[in-house]
Amino acid sequence: MRWLLSAVLYTAIVFGANTAFADKAALESLREGTMKKLVFLSEPVEVSQEPFTDPEAGEHRLADWQGKYVLVNFWATWCAPCRKELPALDALQGEFGGDQFEVVTIATGRNPVPAVQRLLEEVGATRLPKYLDPKQKLARDMGVLGLPVTVILDPEGNEIARMSGDAEWYSDSGRAIIAALLAGS
Repeated sequence: MRWLLSAVLYTAIVFGANTAFADKAALESLREGTMKKLVFLSEPVEVSQEPFTDPEAGEHRLADWQGKYVLVNFWATWCAPCRKELPALDALQGEFGGDQFEVVTIATGRNPVPAVQRLLEEVGATRLPKYLDPKQKLARDMGVLGLPVTVILDPEGNEIARMSGDAEWYSDSGRAIIAALLAGS
């Protein structure tokens, strides 16, 4: 099965990718297992510019990451599926994080900073940022109705894909999707 994912990935890179948004059909063909829940939008959608904070109360907006693909994950310390997928998101950040890609994790709702730090340490997620949306303004504005919810933003800062529920982000399928997006940028 791995050879098939590689073949599809390289086909997407050669024939289907462009600088704005890699071919939706090619990306969809890379979805396997829990990644099948990832829905690619037919057109990019502008995202909220509601602010969120870091543990030192510094203010941020999703527009701060324009210029790269961003995987934004809304989660909470009390959410078991969130806890389950954090290590995979951390591994994805470790492999792909840099000038072209970033994982941005935002604890939404009541998540005290010590609890966020403790949970990330417990699951071994050392490369994930600690952002907070305590009043859920960003989450509500982004249509986050349950947790976890993950959205993928293109380099222009628009939403191009969304998933509700946890996933195996560091699976062959998850990594192939991110690699295909980056190959098209």
